[in-house]
Amino acid sequence: MSTKTSAIVALLLLTALNFLNYIDRNVLFAVQPLIQKEFHLDDAQIGFLTSAFFVCYMVAAPLIAPLADRYSRTWIMGAGAFVWSLATLLSAVTHNYDELLLRHVIVGIGEATFVAISPAYLADHFPEEIRGRVMGVFYLATPVGSALGYLIGGYLGHHYGWRAPFMVSALPGLVLAFGVLALREPARGSSDRIADSVERSSIRGLIHNKAYWTVTLGGAMMTFAIGGLQVWMPTFLVRMRHLPLDRANVIFGGMTVVSGTVATLLGGWLGDRLLRRTHAAYQLVSAAGMALAVPAVVVAIYYRGAGMFPAIFLGEFFLLLNTAPLNAALVNSVSARIRATALAVNIFTIHLLGDAFSPTLIGVISDHTNLEIGMTAMVVAVALSAAILFYGMRFAPKISSQ
Repeated sequence: MSTKTSAIVALLLLTALNFLNYIDRNVLFAVQPLIQKEFHLDDAQIGFLTSAFFVCYMVAAPLIAPLADRYSRTWIMGAGAFVWSLATLLSAVTHNYDELLLRHVIVGIGEATFVAISPAYLADHFPEEIRGRVMGVFYLATPVGSALGYLIGGYLGHHYGWRAPFMVSALPGLVLAFGVLALREPARGSSDRIADSVERSSIRGLIHNKAYWTVTLGGAMMTFAIGGLQVWMPTFLVRMRHLPLDRANVIFGGMTVVSGTVATLLGGWLGDRLLRRTHAAYQLVSAAGMALAVPAVVVAIYYRGAGMFPAIFLGEFFLLLNTAPLNAALVNSVSARIRATALAVNIFTIHLLGDAFSPTLIGVISDHTNLEIGMTAMVVAVALSAAILFYGMRFAPKISSQ
């Protein structure tokens, strides 16, 4: 198999696993009202399930990912995919809140070993100037997999109970986990052309890497907003706008798959295209997307007429426009020597400041006021993300051929 073919196969296989990752992650949000009814849970408790998942996810990443800077990444990614897929099967024997919480903890650990390493692995297959499009394909799993989670969860949950949809991603995940073991291990840094430096190539220097930290902090605020939107929007549509559960999930899932697919691919293409003119192209596209998302999210939360649905669509579109360029900026901000470790620190940070607590925070505010007020926290996070990313443009590294 040629080097180019190996790269494409790796991208397709890891993207397929990422689809299953996001399907599994978002099924919960589609069936939250059913779980709340069976276990008699309040909003804070149901929000804590996602928070617990992300706490374990973000803690496991920096503990495991440094191994990927020294040892075989295919074996580590395969093991992670196997663990989370196996844990998903536990949903069939989950009969109380504590068991459901344990299941989420195990899945979080498994997913961390896959998600923290995959972008660094793919970066060694593809050069900097096309990483926007590569990340666009890989992270297409975010909107499409999430949407499938809502659609599958809404349909199967409504007809067969909330446990049934969790089974959908388990068996395919186990099969693909073994497929990862057959992938080629590229030399670290083989596709890099950005000049090395202490800030880019050492853990100590990473502390002073402004390109890395502005992308990370901007991403944290984005993650806060997206986490709140994904967890609470179906419930918001049911409770605040009085839609049936299955219809709410179909509408939100359909919007997510369409807006997310177009936005993720467009964002990667725009980033690569503008990279010919400015080395800060990835940060520029990301910042612009977040700025445009602010008014759309405001209307989506507060407007009660028919215009609410276009606003939700545009809010998701502009939020997800930055997915590919933001991740391309992240992998380009550090050297291949520490890339897996840096991505793990990024994961820890964006979830610590983002969706590890935003679902619970929104749930707590909702319990004391209402869900409309609770979701206002997302607007502040989106505005902060835009400001940080616009500021971070000045620190973007230059590719040597430019």
